Amino acid sequence: MDIIETKLSGVKILTPKRFADSRGFFCESWNKNVLADAGIELDFVQDNHSFSTKAGTLRGLHFQSPPHAQDKLVRCGRGELFDVAVDIRVGSPTFGEWVGEILSFENGKQLLVPKGFLHGFLTLVPDTEIIYKCTDFYSPECDGGVHWSDPDIDIKWPDVSAEVSLSQKDEDAILLKDFISPFKYSEK
Repeated sequence: MDIIETKLSGVKILTPKRFADSRGFFCESWNKNVLADAGIELDFVQDNHSFSTKAGTLRGLHFQSPPHAQDKLVRCGRGELFDVAVDIRVGSPTFGEWVGEILSFENGKQLLVPKGFLHGFLTLVPDTEIIYKCTDFYSPECDGGVHWSDPDIDIKWPDVSAEVSLSQKDEDAILLKDFISPFKYSEK
């Protein structure tokens, strides 16, 4: 497993090794022992699978607050998407900053999004699937979000030459300046 640190402490890009032959490939997208040896010790309890029919489908920026905050390991099962994590840990030197990575079936990359970060993605091609593992169960009372086009965050979303498709919840999300984060930064 290739593991790359990003500019945001805790957010990592994981690329599993693929073993290919004439039939296709095999890879371990998650191996608890291998990742523990790399200092990543997470107990995933829920897998989610999302399918978007159109390029330009945007979901996010979401988080789940304590006591049900979630670490997420995100990958693309089919198609291609731009996956984003935004630091919302109060006191963090990178508060409000973001990283984004193109995840696709072809590149096999995964984004590890820890607790204390917003998460969102934009599909770049039709018929895109996103698959992600979570360390806590979905809890509606802890569900929240910040607006995907917040000018203070200023995410450089790729141009998909299509109208962005959003849920009403995501369109109505608040701005970062109006958000009181439940997450505190701590140096480890």
